[in-house]
Amino acid sequence: MLFNQIIGQEHIKKHLQTSAENGRIPHAQLFVGKEGCGTLPMAIAYAQFLLCNFSDNKEACTIKCGKLQHPDLHFAFPVTTNDAVKKNAVSNLFIEDWRSFIASQPYGSLFNWLQHIGVENKQGLIGVDEAEAVVKKLKLKSYEGGFKVMIIWMAEKMNISAANKLLKLIEEPPQKTVFLLITENEEQIINTITSRCQALHFPVLSEQDIANSLSVNYQVADNEAAKIAHQAEGNFNKALHLLQNDGNDLVFEKWFVDWIRTAFRAKGNPAVVQQLISWSDTIAKTGRETQKQFLEYCLQFFRQALLLNYKSDQLVFMNSKSGFDLSKFAPFVHSGNILDIEKELNEAMYHIERNGNSKIILLDLSMKLTRFLHKKEEKV
Repeated sequence: MLFNQIIGQEHIKKHLQTSAENGRIPHAQLFVGKEGCGTLPMAIAYAQFLLCNFSDNKEACTIKCGKLQHPDLHFAFPVTTNDAVKKNAVSNLFIEDWRSFIASQPYGSLFNWLQHIGVENKQGLIGVDEAEAVVKKLKLKSYEGGFKVMIIWMAEKMNISAANKLLKLIEEPPQKTVFLLITENEEQIINTITSRCQALHFPVLSEQDIANSLSVNYQVADNEAAKIAHQAEGNFNKALHLLQNDGNDLVFEKWFVDWIRTAFRAKGNPAVVQQLISWSDTIAKTGRETQKQFLEYCLQFFRQALLLNYKSDQLVFMNSKSGFDLSKFAPFVHSGNILDIEKELNEAMYHIERNGNSKIILLDLSMKLTRFLHKKEEKV
């Protein structure tokens, strides 16, 4: 992958190229950015630049990097067991899946990756077995005499044992070894790791950059590209999701509509509370990544309703796929309850992420939503 294939982020491209050409290459770097802003593609392009720009055979090096088959380019990423890998899951066992994933979804999310390997009902982790594999790889000499690059994608998924195992290596790596850690949530990485890395923060992509890429690379009409770019909120993965009209949204909308209608009717009605219990049970049977994706969707839905309620129609981009009338729901989301709703949704995601009992978490959230939807807005 080349720098000119990366969408936007021109100042970061220039910084990485210039610093490398001047010999200022930190041995451990942390690329921080939200989903779909291009941290992974940038890391791959930077790794290729380091490996090939100083190579005696740039053409052969470029071909190998393009296929993610360069012997001095290594990856670690969240994995878990599936039908093909029954135990001791490490990245090397999924490397062919990883190459096909990058080829088809370079801006893809962790959820997309877990779907790609057929384990969206589980959570991916970077465990101590992975850390041991990284240590073994990097103890070997460079195959081609130049740099060795280790890209750790979604570094926040490293458990404590793995992070501690890699700590010494990240602090004092072998000569010409570069660590590129990629994260969407810097705060979830232990401080002893982040303190040893030079952080580079990526902004979300501009609407113009997203629209240009859709027009040039996907032959989307300019007006449609502009509309999708506005809805994507700086996330190119989301832009492609909107372009392809992914079926998940229809399922999520049905779950959401059933949820808010039931929660609204549940106040003071024990019979309806039983329906909330049933709803919580249904969602809890899905994978944790699906649950987190759904709660993110709910968060966005509430925010869109709030904007519509306060007459900011030009910022509302969600279109119902099931005929749900957002304008009738909007008056129930206002300054008196939106902060409580956001807080509880974020807390539910936090506890699901940490393997809490999903059914209890979702039922608790549902009972609180019942109160929030009936809460009146204070008049100023």
